[in-house]
Amino acid sequence: MNESTDHTLDAVGPRLKRLRQRRDITLNDLAEATGISISTLSRLEAGLRRPTLEQLLPLARVYGVTLDELVDAPPTGDPRINMRPLPSRDGSVIVPLSRRPGGIQAYKFILPAGRDDAEPALRTHEGYDWAFVLSGRLRLVLGERDLILEPGEAAEFDTRTPHWFGATSSGPVEFLSLVGKQGERAHVRTAVDQH
Repeated sequence: MNESTDHTLDAVGPRLKRLRQRRDITLNDLAEATGISISTLSRLEAGLRRPTLEQLLPLARVYGVTLDELVDAPPTGDPRINMRPLPSRDGSVIVPLSRRPGGIQAYKFILPAGRDDAEPALRTHEGYDWAFVLSGRLRLVLGERDLILEPGEAAEFDTRTPHWFGATSSGPVEFLSLVGKQGERAHVRTAVDQH
């Protein structure tokens, strides 16, 4: 291997650790999601072990980045974003629209028709979320509020508030979501509320 390749591989460990910390994922959760042992993940992050392709593939999948981004491969000059859909077991699809780890992340969600009587499992995490409905009807349960957002409507909220997204029984829903870490809002408000 040449010096450039050695440098690239040596930098993977700290990059893996930053990605995990920015996404607020524990080594235990990452081990469960990837099938890689906690000790191996720890050694990879510390730079005590160089990753194999078999290890990088599940890590890239969990972090929602390409292998090039994971190892910080030299740019090819192609500005296109790899918008490979990430299907879920429940029939929903997530399409990553941004490719920089950390900071605000952009996603397109496509959720199958839901049940209006379904009892949502609310969750919380650090950060802010902004959602914009493209088509269909999006049910947003936010704390004690149960809202239906129509195409063209948006919502922004602190994700420490218990929340849940889902489609209604009227059909699937497509929406954009901008998610930022704690203290980072998706956009700046320019209107001033005058009461």
